[in-house]
Amino acid sequence: MGSVRQMLAQYGIHPRKKLGQSFLVDMNITRRIASLAEPAENETIVEIGAGLGFLTEELARKAGRVIALEIDPRLIEALKDRFTGNASVEIVEMDVLEYHFSAPSPGGKLKVVGNVPYHISTPILFRLLEYRRSISSMVLMFQKELADRLAAPPGTKEYGIPSVMIARYASVTRELAVPASCFYPEPSVASAVLRIVFADDPEPQEEGDLFAWTVRKAFAQRRKTLLNNLHAAGFEGETLAQVFRRVGIEGGRRAETLSVKEFLLLAAGLAADDDAERISRRAEGPSWNAQKILDRGGRI
Repeated sequence: MGSVRQMLAQYGIHPRKKLGQSFLVDMNITRRIASLAEPAENETIVEIGAGLGFLTEELARKAGRVIALEIDPRLIEALKDRFTGNASVEIVEMDVLEYHFSAPSPGGKLKVVGNVPYHISTPILFRLLEYRRSISSMVLMFQKELADRLAAPPGTKEYGIPSVMIARYASVTRELAVPASCFYPEPSVASAVLRIVFADDPEPQEEGDLFAWTVRKAFAQRRKTLLNNLHAAGFEGETLAQVFRRVGIEGGRRAETLSVKEFLLLAAGLAADDDAERISRRAEGPSWNAQKILDRGGRI
């Protein structure tokens, strides 16, 4: 196979801005991403945005099965030409936001790898969180700004809903900084590769929903206090005062100062109140659905 530019020319493909297409041309970075995923013969890896298949090929050298997700039919043609006869690679033409990550390994776990399209990074991230019980680890490339937020500690300006939700269920390590010069066409932003390893998650679904609802409401207005944000969410002042006393958290603090452990305490404190279930159920569907937050003009 030729280079990225040669293959694009061969298939008459021009990168589409509306799909956020920017192809990684630095093969050293490609190989390092594959190495970080630690593919093994008994494992299934789902690749997000397989593109021309350079990373797919590296993963397939060691993984037992690679499911290559791609939405662009022009690239599907190139992928099929490249992997015809390779039984370890399955090409799936589908929007990643519609893919069921529990399907390939029922009762088991898989890995996820990919260069996440930057214009839909957050919705993809939160969909992956929905399937956290089916995923053991992920190696993903994000726009540097989002990567900074995912790895941010409490008390920083980058710390927010994604920071808390990822830290609740996984450990995050920053592995690679990737400059714009490593892509064609060059994006206007730098990138970073994160390795995300999920912990076992035995909590009931309703507890996870209430935790996520609490985090979202606490961050509703970043400049406001926990007391004000939760009061705006429907809790009475006296109820909140009792909750804050019970869990040992000052209501005058802002959400960005709370650790994951403190958010867990706060969610548990709210759950002990009779109003908590009624109020949290006002949300439609999973309370931490990223696209709904974005649609309402929120910042996550």
